[in-house]
Amino acid sequence: MPAESAEPESVAWNPETRQAALRFVRYLELERNASPHTQRGYQDDLVEFFRVIGDRRLSAITPLDIRSFLAAQTNRRYTRRTIARRLSCVRSFFRFLCREGVLEENPASVVRSPRLERRLPKFLDEQQVVRLLEAPPANTWQGLRDRAWLETLYSTGIRVSELVGLNLDDVEEISQTVLVRGKGKKERLCPIGNTALAAIRRYLAGRPQQLKAPRAVFVSQKGTRLTVRHVDRLLKRYARQIGLAIDITPHSLRHTFATHLLDRGADLRSVQELLGHASLATTQVYTHVTAQRLKKIYDQAHPRA
Repeated sequence: MPAESAEPESVAWNPETRQAALRFVRYLELERNASPHTQRGYQDDLVEFFRVIGDRRLSAITPLDIRSFLAAQTNRRYTRRTIARRLSCVRSFFRFLCREGVLEENPASVVRSPRLERRLPKFLDEQQVVRLLEAPPANTWQGLRDRAWLETLYSTGIRVSELVGLNLDDVEEISQTVLVRGKGKKERLCPIGNTALAAIRRYLAGRPQQLKAPRAVFVSQKGTRLTVRHVDRLLKRYARQIGLAIDITPHSLRHTFATHLLDRGADLRSVQELLGHASLATTQVYTHVTAQRLKKIYDQAHPRA
């Protein structure tokens, strides 16, 4: 594996495999624009794969080896989602080797992924959202900052990583849009509402002038760019403060954004574009959420339900 990643003693990388893995991770970085977090995840999954199947020539690996790997993962009680992710990594690795001419066939292409349990996303109702948005204090610049990023998350549906990456020149008040850098460094324009823009203005008017990250929209008390972890901690604190019964994360506001749009008549394709999903199938999970809510309303309201 790449020099910057730790190689477990239990994995004896032969030169062929090591060089192939190095080229694959380089490909992820340069051609797929994968984040360092994603690159590290793929590295770890490849380490686990070769730890299980042992030191084998790449051309000697068969679909049976890959099925044995999946069985070993199941026996170690990894979740289906983790196993599916690791199989996806192995598929991508061998697909890359086929593209590079190292292999003629992808041994992982005929191996089926485990069927995943469907997990419906957590979201808030409109009353809960209002209480959450009003939870931070309005008499300190930190409280105004927290109101601003809460309003921004709910108004735009962007990911928390996209939120903390926002710069001042990414927010365009005239067109009421924000320039967002999403997964794979892809850029998109997201609409942002008047309420969120007003919250950002109030926060910027009161925040300190001397900052270590002056271009960042959202900064910490130390003047550095706000982090994903910091936002998550603050959100959980405000959720406890208003007595929310469900455990939420910043991504819950993204789910809430999508669910409320569909509840109020937005079409699925538009929601896909707003969320920046590459595939419509990813967005379709929200149709199950809204259908479930409609069924609950029907059961409560219809006299013969």
